[in-house]
Amino acid sequence: MKEINFTIEESAKGRLDKVIAENVADLTRSQVQSLIKKGQILVNDVPTTNRYQVKPNDQVIIKLPDPVAIDVQPEKMDLDIVYEDDDVIVVNKPQGMVVHPAPGHDHGTLVNGLLAHTPLATINGELRPGIVHRIDKDTSGLLMVAKNDQALVSLSKQLKDKTNQRKYWAIVHGNIKEDTGTINAPIGRSKKDRKKMAINEEGRPAVTHFKVLERFGEYTLIECQLETGRTHQIRVHLKYIGHPVAGDPLYGPRKTLKGNGQFLHAKLLGFKHPRTGEEMVFEVDPPAIFQATLKKLRAISD
Repeated sequence: MKEINFTIEESAKGRLDKVIAENVADLTRSQVQSLIKKGQILVNDVPTTNRYQVKPNDQVIIKLPDPVAIDVQPEKMDLDIVYEDDDVIVVNKPQGMVVHPAPGHDHGTLVNGLLAHTPLATINGELRPGIVHRIDKDTSGLLMVAKNDQALVSLSKQLKDKTNQRKYWAIVHGNIKEDTGTINAPIGRSKKDRKKMAINEEGRPAVTHFKVLERFGEYTLIECQLETGRTHQIRVHLKYIGHPVAGDPLYGPRKTLKGNGQFLHAKLLGFKHPRTGEEMVFEVDPPAIFQATLKKLRAISD
């Protein structure tokens, strides 16, 4: 069992669960509440409750249980495979599918389906075999996956060197006046909500380029091109400029377009083939609900 020890600072105020969630990376408030309920969080060596109001210099001990091993099993699935050879597989991931297993998602992921279809590269661990990059559960679109270690090294280097292409379509709130633009703002873990990312001067550099494709008055269809690949990058950057992605349950407003989560689609993917060096570019249309929503917006704005 791992222990985390820290001292409550003079400036900290409020409930214990809130303060811990704001100060300990990768622990959500609900996880903290569960640990407190199980007696695995002590204040001054004494178990306490979620409602405890912290005091300066309180000594907090968090006892984290050992992680449960996840056995990644192959699962037969109908995958939308756009391209495949001996080195690379390009998949069109549907909305609602998690890319790789993690606590709480040990089955039904893209990796489970891929393992039933083909062997994958293993050098980046058992939970993420072959995965070069990921997209969020409710984001649809293209992913490149490595079938062997040589391919994984090559594709990962292209991603790091920013030599590959990744373009997304997004329906966003509001009318973006500029035809093109660049958002250059560092992204890190939110200090207020550990489940979220945020613009954070202490975060990692993040750059997103965008181009307006269509305007619908209250909404705009844009194309985003990633220069970097931070967690939730497009969603955080678009919220930052006042145009959050429509349907985004984490960063968008409650009043929004109805769909299956955020209207964000990885439409184009380009890279050099890891063995031949050939330039390869793939493009897929957004899912049906995305296209139907565009049709409605066009009809309303005409």
